[in-house]
Amino acid sequence: MAPAWLAFFDALLALSLIAAGIIGAHFYLIEPFMGFQLFALGFLLSIMGSLIGFLAIFMTRKPQLRAGRNRALVGTVICLLIALPLIVTVLRSSKYPPINDITTDFDNPPEFVFAQKLQHEAGRDMKYDKAKYADRQQAGYGPIGPIKERLEPSAEFERVTEVAQGVPAWKITYSDPSRNTLEVVATSKLFHFHDDVVIEIRPTPDGESLIEMRSKSRDGIGDFGVNATRIRRFFDRVALARGKVNPQEELP
Repeated sequence: MAPAWLAFFDALLALSLIAAGIIGAHFYLIEPFMGFQLFALGFLLSIMGSLIGFLAIFMTRKPQLRAGRNRALVGTVICLLIALPLIVTVLRSSKYPPINDITTDFDNPPEFVFAQKLQHEAGRDMKYDKAKYADRQQAGYGPIGPIKERLEPSAEFERVTEVAQGVPAWKITYSDPSRNTLEVVATSKLFHFHDDVVIEIRPTPDGESLIEMRSKSRDGIGDFGVNATRIRRFFDRVALARGKVNPQEELP
């Protein structure tokens, strides 16, 4: 029966695409965004397969069509096992604004220097777009401001560098002690997406320091809250370095 076979075929194809996307991106066989696209296509096929499967199950209720019922059941179950957890994840992520560039200072954000050379697109504009991001960031995440430290800037820069070196998923790509600026590439675990991070230590009038930070994704439009979480957790790590808070989970 055609719907039963189609549901079963969709289930196998969805599994194959999701596996190919994850394995290909994780082991650097394909680009991260291509891996994510294959994953997303598999997800869409699982939804389609679930709908077709329900139709096939309904149609095979008649005795003369029972031959295709097992295929319909297996295909529907596989598709639902794929689709339902991902649907829940998508619904949960809908609370995040569709932005992927987060900063602690809207008016004078830290700017990237070396990261410009690492982009997929030559000449990609890495300037912060306040009109595009600021209001959405404020509405979606609330206040994300710099943190103030008692050390003078050069000493604080050394401590921040040491903290950044201790983050497993981070690689320092640029360091300028004369400007107390640090750039980092953060790599996600599953698809190995690369995000760019810049940290800048600024002096305060009283001789202390402000740690300003910006985290920007290279791919996509939204970021599922990853960049805002990264900044907050890094600040927690800095606070931990001066012994004031408990350890946090690994940074994204």
